Amino acid sequence: MSADDKKILIKQIDQVLDSIRPHLEVDGGNVEVMDVTDDMCVKIKWLGSCKLCAMSDMTMKAGIEQTIKANLPQIQNVVAE
Repeated sequence: MSADDKKILIKQIDQVLDSIRPHLEVDGGNVEVMDVTDDMCVKIKWLGSCKLCAMSDMTMKAGIEQTIKANLPQIQNVVAE
């Protein structure tokens, strides 16, 4: 994947995340896209209260990963750094 392709994909992921960010922000958290690997793994960073939340794993799989994959089917998985 070229650097330009990666920038475009990260922008698309951010746009998808904008649909769920209000739910994270209500609890004082957020998420930032750090990278997308060549094998289509999205690496995110938890921000705010999400870093310490016991429910972050569930939020990752049931909220963030499902939403991204539903909108960008080429994405294989999402992991937190």
